[in-house]
Amino acid sequence: MTISEAAAPDSSTADATVSPELRVAIMGATGYGGGELVRLLARHPSVRVVGLAARGRDDQPVAVSHPHLSTTLHTIVADIPDDVDAVFLALPHGAAAQMIGELIERKVAVVDLGPDFRLKNAADYPRWYGFDHPRPELLATSVYGLPELHRRELHAIAESDVRIVASPGCYSTTAVLSLAPLARAGLIDDVVVDAKSGVSGAGRDPKPEMMFGEVNESVKAYGVAGHRHVAEIEQELGLLRGSAAGAPVDFLPHLIPMTRGILAACHVRTARPVGQAELDDLYVEFYADERFVSVVDAPPATKHVTGSNEFRVFVHSDERTGRVLAIGVLDNLVKGAAGQAVQAFNVLFGLPEHTGLEQLPLAP
Repeated sequence: MTISEAAAPDSSTADATVSPELRVAIMGATGYGGGELVRLLARHPSVRVVGLAARGRDDQPVAVSHPHLSTTLHTIVADIPDDVDAVFLALPHGAAAQMIGELIERKVAVVDLGPDFRLKNAADYPRWYGFDHPRPELLATSVYGLPELHRRELHAIAESDVRIVASPGCYSTTAVLSLAPLARAGLIDDVVVDAKSGVSGAGRDPKPEMMFGEVNESVKAYGVAGHRHVAEIEQELGLLRGSAAGAPVDFLPHLIPMTRGILAACHVRTARPVGQAELDDLYVEFYADERFVSVVDAPPATKHVTGSNEFRVFVHSDERTGRVLAIGVLDNLVKGAAGQAVQAFNVLFGLPEHTGLEQLPLAP
């Protein structure tokens, strides 16, 4: 997809009583992540969505792909306006890196929901994503868009000509936030992350193995030889520990028959014994000022966060085994994708971090 394939402004839904200052476009608007961006940004008080893009969908109402968004009245057309302040990219890996040059020339802030700027080492891209990065010099200047850990860096690039936010992967967010307090304290000696995700994490493209008859009443491990998000998890845990390279992480994801949600159970062998009281204090202090992170006193379920930008984590010190168990949950399409991207966008543009993200979880 090129910029010329993107979408034109549609101000038909603008509230006459509100004058949003920031004009944004979304490329890849017909996927699950793109649809969540439309849903969240439609109610963002400081944003006007002025362009939606999707390959081969020119002049198509967004309701064709997302019937639940029909009241937004957006239509996918040809060109992103010249005066957009930010572009959200919800595209397959490799696409953002190819088009980034044109966006940089226009001094547009880019929030990329894909992996093209998450990894700092260009040599990791052939290994994990199967392509040579075309703009490796930009990897050092992009910011990993996990505000809880990189808020300062997001503020630092706010006035820069090059503003690239690499929104983290869904599994990566779950694992890193579950383990961050332990990593920062230098307490992780060895870790196994056992994760489960719903089928929306695989995207909307039709795949035989994702058909209802294949996934219903079944649980399947995958990525056994190495899931792509391992690179992010190791990178971020290494940065928290203050080392250039993270310690190896044993990560195994599973597909389960639900639509949304990720649960990561992280089994940690600690560098020294850590009792429950110390563990509780460590997590509560680490996340004390984080609006979207809750340290809970019982194992959380994915249903506790569905539809919200919340992350919940439970930690337990097992005296019998000497291990620590950290269990984290989030909605993979919100805190694991679109919501987190909006959260980082808010930081980048100096808005209250929760703006447009105050929706409560949905149940049942």
